[in-house]
Amino acid sequence: MSKPSAAAIYARISSDPDGTALGVERQLKDCRELAASEGWTVAEEYVDNDISAFSGKRRPRYEDMLDDLRDGLRDAVIVYHQDRLTRRQIEWEQFVEVLEAAKVEHLRFAAGGAVDVLNGDGLTVARIMGAIASEESRTKSRRIRRKLDEVASAGRPHGGSRRPFGFEDDRITHRPDEADVVRALAARFLAGESLGSFVRWLDDNDIQTVFGNPWQTTTIRDVLASPRVAGLRQHRGEVIGPAVWEPIISEADHRRVLALLEQKRNSDRRTPRRYLLSGMLRCSHCGHKLYSSSRESTRRYQCSSAPEKRGCGHLTVVAEPVEALVAAAVLYRLDTPEMADVIAGRAAQDEQAAALSEAVAQDGAQLEELAQAFAARQITMTEWLTAKKPIQDRQQNAQRRLDRLTRTDKLAGFIGNGDALRGQWAELNLTRQHAIVEAVLDHAVISPPAKRGGGFDPSRVDLVWRL
Repeated sequence: MSKPSAAAIYARISSDPDGTALGVERQLKDCRELAASEGWTVAEEYVDNDISAFSGKRRPRYEDMLDDLRDGLRDAVIVYHQDRLTRRQIEWEQFVEVLEAAKVEHLRFAAGGAVDVLNGDGLTVARIMGAIASEESRTKSRRIRRKLDEVASAGRPHGGSRRPFGFEDDRITHRPDEADVVRALAARFLAGESLGSFVRWLDDNDIQTVFGNPWQTTTIRDVLASPRVAGLRQHRGEVIGPAVWEPIISEADHRRVLALLEQKRNSDRRTPRRYLLSGMLRCSHCGHKLYSSSRESTRRYQCSSAPEKRGCGHLTVVAEPVEALVAAAVLYRLDTPEMADVIAGRAAQDEQAAALSEAVAQDGAQLEELAQAFAARQITMTEWLTAKKPIQDRQQNAQRRLDRLTRTDKLAGFIGNGDALRGQWAELNLTRQHAIVEAVLDHAVISPPAKRGGGFDPSRVDLVWRL
């Protein structure tokens, strides 16, 4: 055999949580020493860091080495140990086929000796070693799965490279400042604020994710939807029981959050941005909704005669004065005895609300499974539509009942504190203001002015209270 003039060194490590690549550096050092002792020339080092060789996950540098071997650019391979090359028997056979086709005679392991690829005995030994490595990986995977199952059933946290938001590195102890943020997010979300408004709030207050990155709506949704914040242990995608750590928010609020997230996911209604009373004003002529409109920078609500709006088109009101009147009326009503009576009955409804939240979430999951079955062609379109309707009807009915029970979530801390809220009103974002008004007011009927000119006439507004 001739001495290799263009040897390849391959190194790999399955897990490198710190990103320091110390494991592959040790492998490379031993492989370089082996090449030097043999007097071989190393043409290139191929490194796959933090990638398993048993999972079947793509290894870019391993594939690059195979391509170079096929093209005749490498005439030897040096690896620290056979299990660094692969732990899958089928992949080992494919590797050997590449060596044989390229007539590569030299395969050396820094911790295992040489393999003569063209010799049957050498290949047999290598195949046996490959089978042993593959079985070791399977056994290790079974042990890890069993250990994770035991940890989960005991409610303990599993490991990981990053701590969850709201918790310290031990994944059990609350990080007070972040836990307060989680509570605020949950309360404000239930009170009607949008995920988008949270992004702005978190950025304005220099609150970052555990990765030190700016927030996205998807990241906030993940935090709010996590069973962990309610003190629940999730394993293999399912909640299996209480966790050993204390909850940041109550389980009842967690279920309300999940139900509201599901409701928003299935809703195509846009969140109001420039108009406080979107969807809450009615025309006294025809009874249809008034829609927002701008004319020369003046915000208005108008009855639209467009075909899709179906209004009469005969009524318009300037937005600012009617919004100020309605907001003042809502803030006054929050301090009335009627509102105090409404909120007093809420505690007795919590258990029923939690059950309805769970029902809404379960129906949502069933609809998702149904859609996946249709996508996989396991059921026909007719079967999908037939099964879909009763689930949707049941979910919508539960959601309506839940909305009635939890409507006062939007008013948490405000009933009996109308005076305090007046001082904060201008500082609340529009989605929060809209949610408070919508929780109290069903709609307002707008009449045409008695006479033209003379400013806004409050008698044009007839308020219909929800609470």
